[in-house]
Amino acid sequence: MRITIFSTPLVTPLLRWCSILVLALIGWKIRGGELERQRCVMIGAPHTSNWDFPLMIMAVLKLKLRIYWMGKHTLFPFPFASLMKWLGGIPIDRGRPHNVVRETVRQFEQHDELIVLVPPEGTRSKVKHWKSGFYHIASNAGVPILLGYVDAGKKEAGVADFYRPSGDLERDMAAIREFYAEKRGLNLANT
Repeated sequence: MRITIFSTPLVTPLLRWCSILVLALIGWKIRGGELERQRCVMIGAPHTSNWDFPLMIMAVLKLKLRIYWMGKHTLFPFPFASLMKWLGGIPIDRGRPHNVVRETVRQFEQHDELIVLVPPEGTRSKVKHWKSGFYHIASNAGVPILLGYVDAGKKEAGVADFYRPSGDLERDMAAIREFYAEKRGLNLANT
């Protein structure tokens, strides 16, 4: 995989130190620890604000994760596409969701370590139903789902636990959503 903000020699440790300092200054706690094996699909929820992005970058740096995140292709315009990709971005054309699942599963087949962060809401707006792409990727690639979260009410973010897809989409989505039921996003109107 390509070099990103999470894997750039010299730069990543410096940014990790800066992230820890900024998080302490703004009063946010990051929960979770380093992963023994960095191979999973990570949920990033609730995703309610543009401020989720810098918070996610700082949290991931502090946790020493090496992630790639999915974002709509319009976030990658010229001349910023290279920067967004260095920040770990993977442009997604939401008009072709099955290709995204298939291609991401193929990436898992080709790489021993890979974490792909997916915001299941698919938008910062309030939604009633999550998109299930993250679930299909994890299920088809045979990798667990890492429950990453933001809870603005407690001023904390981080990773909680792994969830292994059972193949029963409805039951699994209900169990995953239950974990997020009490989590408050940065923009309460969209939570």
